[in-house]
Amino acid sequence: MASGKYPPFGLRNKNLETVTDDFLYHFGFGNKTMDIPQVFGDTKFVCTGGSPVRLKLYAEWFSKECKIPCSENLSKSDRFCLYKTGKVIWVNISTCNEISLRIIRLGTSGGVGVEPGTVVVSKNAMNGELKEQYVQWIAGKRVERDVYLDEGLQNDLLAMAKEMKIPVETGLTMCADDFYEGQMRLDGFFCEYNPDDKLGFLKKIHEKGVRNIEMESTVKKFYKP
Repeated sequence: MASGKYPPFGLRNKNLETVTDDFLYHFGFGNKTMDIPQVFGDTKFVCTGGSPVRLKLYAEWFSKECKIPCSENLSKSDRFCLYKTGKVIWVNISTCNEISLRIIRLGTSGGVGVEPGTVVVSKNAMNGELKEQYVQWIAGKRVERDVYLDEGLQNDLLAMAKEMKIPVETGLTMCADDFYEGQMRLDGFFCEYNPDDKLGFLKKIHEKGVRNIEMESTVKKFYKP
């Protein structure tokens, strides 16, 4: 169970309590076709990202650097890649049901007030309304859920980057709803604002603590209904 500011974690969908054939359609396997506890039971870290090619390269690089075997692509569908190196999973989607896992989202982003090439370690995510929330529409109703990131993991990653002399900053990550207007880009097909508007917005979010922008960072909190 989570403690402090984090809400408790547990199974929320009671319909799953009686399910015997749990098939993960996006990965193309289930508990009837794979011994999931045997294959994934020792997992401690899950590294995710948007590009299957990039995640494969990460897995192979990690395998080489740490001198541990890298599995074949364990995903049986063409939707996602899924590699395992020791206790680390590399996948271009994040999904888990173990509270002990530490999930690390990897990806490219646009820096806000940081030098090019800087690694930004998020301390939390902010949506396009500049709120630290994940917004979802369910049955025609707007549902807002607070977002949480692991402060301990954040500090560990910062310390590791500094030890390895990797340029690093920490701050909020803004999660835009699209690649162009949501990020105030000037090179999209639609653009109804000017460069001054863009710079004013970037200054505003920088003052709020934002250090980078991407499109996947807001995460649902686990909540009590």
